[in-house]
Amino acid sequence: MPIHITTPTVESDAFSTPDQRVWLKLEALQPCGSFKLRGIGHACEVHASRGATRLLSSSGGNAGIAVAYAGRRLGLPVVVVVPETTREWPKTLIRRQGAEVVVHGKSWMEANDHLMSLRQPTDAFIHPFDDPLLWDGHASMIAEAATQAPKPDAVVLSVGGGGLMSGVLQGMHAVGWQDVPLVAVETHGADSLNAAIAAGELVTLDAITSLATSLGARRVSERAFAWTKEHPVVATTVTDAEAVQACLDVAKEHRVIVEPACGAAVAATLKRAVPALQEARNVLVILCGGACATYEDLLDWRAGR
Repeated sequence: MPIHITTPTVESDAFSTPDQRVWLKLEALQPCGSFKLRGIGHACEVHASRGATRLLSSSGGNAGIAVAYAGRRLGLPVVVVVPETTREWPKTLIRRQGAEVVVHGKSWMEANDHLMSLRQPTDAFIHPFDDPLLWDGHASMIAEAATQAPKPDAVVLSVGGGGLMSGVLQGMHAVGWQDVPLVAVETHGADSLNAAIAAGELVTLDAITSLATSLGARRVSERAFAWTKEHPVVATTVTDAEAVQACLDVAKEHRVIVEPACGAAVAATLKRAVPALQEARNVLVILCGGACATYEDLLDWRAGR
């Protein structure tokens, strides 16, 4: 029995128009709050079957929460190393699952280096986005959506490191949606995929300046970039303010709290930001979720605090 749950795909009357129906794949309803549980849960199960006795994560965000949840379900201890910049709420959510939280370093790289120094031969390190096991797990959401809603004319999702994108595209090809364009959305200041497409090669951003920290991969994965040459991918960006407002729109209309990283996909959909969205009769939006932002955070960010 998989660790993740089957999530509904709902038609959004609020976000649709007379000429276009918008469908939301509600990954925010996963038990730990985000789509991460699909791929991470699958990876943790595979590593457990191979004899892993402890799970390790260096993410202070949704990946760390998902590893902690999966570890509890599998009965395995979990260590999550986070940098000093990690906020208290995500650390609380990780500890709530029984995982050990270690705070080390001023950046993710320092936290990750420390985690690797703790690694033992029977430990499994769970990467937050760059692992074929994750993509296999994430692909399952498209297998579900294909049975829950009409075939879309466009699929919209947010891009951070590219794990969600790689899994969704794998799933789209598995169900015969090779002709459906993927609209890949980033926020300004966290747009490593856009930069890579513009340069024609992988690019490492100097810094992440967006408040959508869950999109904060300075360099998108090689597999995600390779997909842009194998499938019609349309990359676009939105502002932090647009992403936050989209989160508040989701909260108002659908009673679900999501992070700005998720709101970015909704914002691009509501703007009909690219021709692929302007021409589509049915649009599938991956509401990827995120548990690290509260409703109070969203209000503060909208107010500029």
